[in-house]
Amino acid sequence: MVTSQLSENPENTHQAVLFYLKRRSEMTVSDLCGVLGITSMAVRRHIVGLQKEGLIECRLVRQSRGRPTYKYRLTAKAESLFPSALNNLAFELLDAVYEARGHEGVMDLLKLRQEALLRKYSPHLQQLDLESRVREVCKIFSDNGYMTEWSQLPGGQFLIYQRHCAVHNLASQYQQICVLETQLIEQLLGVSVARQQHILNDDPVCGYLVGINVDASDGVAARVVGDGI
Repeated sequence: MVTSQLSENPENTHQAVLFYLKRRSEMTVSDLCGVLGITSMAVRRHIVGLQKEGLIECRLVRQSRGRPTYKYRLTAKAESLFPSALNNLAFELLDAVYEARGHEGVMDLLKLRQEALLRKYSPHLQQLDLESRVREVCKIFSDNGYMTEWSQLPGGQFLIYQRHCAVHNLASQYQQICVLETQLIEQLLGVSVARQQHILNDDPVCGYLVGINVDASDGVAARVVGDGI
């Protein structure tokens, strides 16, 4: 499985297949055999594995003579494995806003993004019961890199916990992101939410207690998350 960011010096054949597809846009099995120096059977084995991971796709190309052939290319998911300047861009944008308007300006900008997220997700979530909303919100965060899970607690409350912070470096400098994240979860779910654990405080997860009459001083979430790690 390919999980680490790729460079111009692939560490194994799996990565090399992705690297060459990135450089050449589309390639056939024969093309890959030529650059990798391995058999077509070996190439196909790597292709099958990468397709299962959702990293490559193919299209059938019909030729004027002979049998049709398949050409392989990267999926949008695979693009995230290559170096990106998005993180630097986010820092630069927030730094520019901070220099112009201070922390208030940063908060105003982040609120605009939050409003856009609410417009995007709220209509669908409003039709669901609370448990389904919790499940969907966790999926939204997981799809954005937060490794989010949930469990139900006695009394009708829920626990949401994120095992990874997808914006850790950015949030370390601009903690308005963390403040708004709690508010976003609360607004999407339509019930009270209290953060009880925080990765930026060296906790293993960001843990949120979800439900009616949530008390931020309650230690239930911390115990449950601690037992599950």
